Amino acid sequence: MRLLLVEDDPILGKQLQTSLQRAGYATDLATDGIEAEIQGKLEPYDLAILDLGLPKRNGLEILAHWRSAQINTPVIILTARGGWQDKVAGFNSGADDYVSKPFQIEELLARVGAVLKRSMLNRASELQSTQFKLNEHTQSIIFDDGNQQQLTNVEFRLLRYFMLHPGHILSKSVLTEHVYEYDEDKDSNVIEVYINRLRQKIGSQHIQTRRGQGYVFGVAP
Repeated sequence: MRLLLVEDDPILGKQLQTSLQRAGYATDLATDGIEAEIQGKLEPYDLAILDLGLPKRNGLEILAHWRSAQINTPVIILTARGGWQDKVAGFNSGADDYVSKPFQIEELLARVGAVLKRSMLNRASELQSTQFKLNEHTQSIIFDDGNQQQLTNVEFRLLRYFMLHPGHILSKSVLTEHVYEYDEDKDSNVIEVYINRLRQKIGSQHIQTRRGQGYVFGVAP
């Protein structure tokens, strides 16, 4: 899953980016309002974490512009403005959740996971298939027989994206856009390598190849 983090505090921004990356999210960091608005319009993010008090353009204005441009990326507002009037303004502008500073990173991660699952109509507390489930805290697979298989960071991002979109045909370009960060080398051919590694770990039957189209986790409709 690929996130846009918009935070102008250089220390907090890097800390949050690192924490989100460790949690398995490809995370791009924007530090001013104009940069954030442009990135949010151009890049296919799965979720944005948006501060309100930003230089050049405030967060509510950015959010309003995204929504008027039919950019429906889920948004969590992250700000020191914790009054109920500020929360109402945020929700009325199209926010999906609201986290007030100061906060614990565990709370933010829990809200990110919940908003992502709601946005993809997957309300289950755990991502699971018929033979295994994905432990998002340890970034590992737990099989029905109790065996576990650890995943690398990219394998985890890729499998989580598959499991949030079961039955959907996902092209290599789509997978690349949602698994890698902005400044990473986005070689779509490398996706094939990671898919083969996943097949070796979970069983080849779980990820089907649709020639000329892409890949499907589970059964396509």
